[in-house]
Amino acid sequence: MASVTQLVEAFRACFFSSFNTRLVGGADEPLYLPASAEAPATIYFRLDYPSSALHEVSHWCIAGAERRLLEDYGYWYESDTRDLQTQQEFERVEIKPQAVECILHWAAGLPFRVSVDNLSMPDYDAKHFERTVMKQVGSFVVSGLPKRAEIFSAYLLAQRQPDLIFSEFLKQQYEDYCR
Repeated sequence: MASVTQLVEAFRACFFSSFNTRLVGGADEPLYLPASAEAPATIYFRLDYPSSALHEVSHWCIAGAERRLLEDYGYWYESDTRDLQTQQEFERVEIKPQAVECILHWAAGLPFRVSVDNLSMPDYDAKHFERTVMKQVGSFVVSGLPKRAEIFSAYLLAQRQPDLIFSEFLKQQYEDYCR
């Protein structure tokens, strides 16, 4: 299982020189800041949580060049007191990031579970969202991941199990999940 330190070091190895972007833990709240004249782009994740790091990296892996010029990629965020309609909109925009996050978790040897990120709905049934996210994982298995997600996932897996071929590992993980 990858530690936060290993995730930060892996991200640096994969992307610092080519994308001038760093991954930094210890934040009270996650935040992406684009590069400036004084600092590289920075992906901040919560405290010392590997899942927070991988979630934030998944957003970065999906964000295009223009979005990476905007704070938090220009996304809207509504607090965890969303009503049902707003929750459903949140889930629609989180399908691909959480599918990438799932694959990053698998590659890092960490368990994954979808996040509805809404404490005001403690009895909310996320099964539909989980099925949708896993359907997207299946699409990525067939059609390929976004390039940065593939680079980072393959690197994380190679750090743990250098003899495995990433595409075969990913297919097997997905098949195991579907059983």
